[in-house]
Amino acid sequence: MKEIVCKLLVIGAGPGGYVCAIRAGQLGIDTVIVEAGKPGGTCLTVGCIPSKALIHAAEEFDATQKMLAGKNPMGIRVQGASIDLARTIAWKDGIVGRLTGGVSGLLQKARVKIVHGRAHFRDGKTVEVETETGQQIIRAETVVIATGSDPVELANLPFGGRVISSTEALSLTELPKKLVVVGGGYIGLELGTAFSKMGSEVTVVEATPQVLPLYDAELVRPVMRKLTESGIRVLTSAKAIGLADNGEALIIETSDGRQQTLPADRILVTVGRRPRTAGSGLEELDLDRAGPYLRIDDRCRTSMRGIYAIGDVTGEPMLAHRAMAQGEMVAEIIAGKKRAWDKRCIPAICFTDPEIVSAGLSPAEAQAQGYEIRTGQFPFSANGRAMTMLSDEGFVRVVARADTNLVLGLQAVGAGVSELSAAFALAIEMGARLEDIAGTIYAHPTRSEAVMEAALKALGSALHI
Repeated sequence: MKEIVCKLLVIGAGPGGYVCAIRAGQLGIDTVIVEAGKPGGTCLTVGCIPSKALIHAAEEFDATQKMLAGKNPMGIRVQGASIDLARTIAWKDGIVGRLTGGVSGLLQKARVKIVHGRAHFRDGKTVEVETETGQQIIRAETVVIATGSDPVELANLPFGGRVISSTEALSLTELPKKLVVVGGGYIGLELGTAFSKMGSEVTVVEATPQVLPLYDAELVRPVMRKLTESGIRVLTSAKAIGLADNGEALIIETSDGRQQTLPADRILVTVGRRPRTAGSGLEELDLDRAGPYLRIDDRCRTSMRGIYAIGDVTGEPMLAHRAMAQGEMVAEIIAGKKRAWDKRCIPAICFTDPEIVSAGLSPAEAQAQGYEIRTGQFPFSANGRAMTMLSDEGFVRVVARADTNLVLGLQAVGAGVSELSAAFALAIEMGARLEDIAGTIYAHPTRSEAVMEAALKALGSALHI
């Protein structure tokens, strides 16, 4: 088999890797991308996209169930409702197939050569790839490592049998009657809520005093209230000890030191993700690390010349849109353009019920950085569009410097607020002040009006509250 020689080798075709390769191809760079699975990585195949499909299906079924039970205040009634999870998963797989096929088409359009297999470094310029037809050697002037991450496995709860990761949860064809979720972060709550809406009895076990521990309590409160209303049992300050002797239950230790046994058909472990580097030969390159992650500078360069790293393998925040932005930037740097990582914020979203979106600094974070701040908060209970959609829980909050009114952060919790993330990020990236947001004309009636109202509240001139 002939060696492949190229200018750029991208290892991993997840969101960061495929965007980097496509942009490099557009810029005329001779590019090869290596991927062991389907193009799209975790996000498209077993993460962001399939989980949101499952969440939407669960929400639709839950809404139908409420109509069936006569709990719909609009007067809508239905007779009979059921869900065929196998068909739901097939529908989800169809979406995934369309998107991964689309990525392959975009790579081909950009004249990127795709090599299917697992890459192993020989040295900083050479990798060998185990393909279906044998070993393929690739030599490159520049290498981008975009290998992504894997779910963390607990030593006392190894994956297998009833113990599953998010990957397996997204492929279940039978609904578990009793589901225990270990880890109350965004992945655990998103999937736990979805399965609850489809009919599973769900218990969430979280080791810290609060679910979604990375978000402030004010944002989490409406989510916690909805979890309770939906019948999801939440146990905080509780630790998973291991499986019971019969293997059909999880043993946990509660905050008072007592042990409980939670019967479970499935135990979903969502306690975080770790960089995917095993078997890649990276250890032989001796690249600088930041804990388990590859250390990079503001141009995503590693400690070895000619080797870049992007996405989850470089640490938090492990978000697809961060990886995409890094990938596009690195491709342009390799093409000779002057670029550097200068992001004021990377929005983060929890697709829980209700959703949470956060961009920039929270009030506590801003104060911790020494800012004197002013905040404004507007509830969706005073927003006409939210009322007409039977989803008026939550609020929008703006955080700004007290001296200049420069917007430092925007947060929201409520139905559909994920779509406000673009406005939040744009305002912060463009250096908006409270007056800029308050002076913008927002369409009525929309949820987005709450953004303007929050800014007006911070300025002391709220109109509708």
